[in-house]
Amino acid sequence: MHIVRLPNDQEMDADLGPATAVLIKLMGERTMPKSIAGITIPDSRIAREATELVRDVESQLLFDHSVRVFLFGSLRGKEQGLKFDPELLYLGAMFHDTGLTKRYSSSTERFEVDGANTARGFMRDHGLPEADIDLVWDAIALHTTPGIPKHKKPEVALVTAGVEMDVLGLGFTEVPESVREQVLQAHPRVNFKEGIIRAFADGIKHKPETTFGNVKADVLERMVPGFQRTNFCNLILNSDWRD
Repeated sequence: MHIVRLPNDQEMDADLGPATAVLIKLMGERTMPKSIAGITIPDSRIAREATELVRDVESQLLFDHSVRVFLFGSLRGKEQGLKFDPELLYLGAMFHDTGLTKRYSSSTERFEVDGANTARGFMRDHGLPEADIDLVWDAIALHTTPGIPKHKKPEVALVTAGVEMDVLGLGFTEVPESVREQVLQAHPRVNFKEGIIRAFADGIKHKPETTFGNVKADVLERMVPGFQRTNFCNLILNSDWRD
């Protein structure tokens, strides 16, 4: 039996034949427009293949979130007069949550590192320069570490800015309502607040120790009964050192 995922994350049996399966799959995938809210969507081969990969492994909620991260990050970059590579920003935004998926989640690494490593492998397979790969790796790996990305290269800063806008509403009033509505018309928020918290929890609950030192411990504290966050002071006091 072949299962096709539809936009609302429902699944449908597509054993009605290959033609029907293709039709249902096309119904479940919105065509990416050339531009949204004045932001051009990268349309190079690597950008299209990144879109296809992420769409294939992520839920509709995470996929739409990832595109919005690119759009909001780009809008903030334009507002601040930053010079950035749209394709590298796009890759960082699209891969930033792939570490939450079953396909790319490791058993020991932070989900941000899993996503960064996934992007690294993808970019190396496409022959991109190591400097570009390192830039995207940093953008993904640092996106849950407040206070640091804004001091890095624009692409790194803007992935985090896009995440902070879409998840936390930081910079909300700096983006005009009409522009926000254009973004949401193309990539809607559907029960997003609770949905993204659940997606975080589902993606990291099998490795709770990786939440030490980042904001995701808050997620497990809310969503996983009995979760005990690691205390930094206790680590110091209980180390093998005598004093």
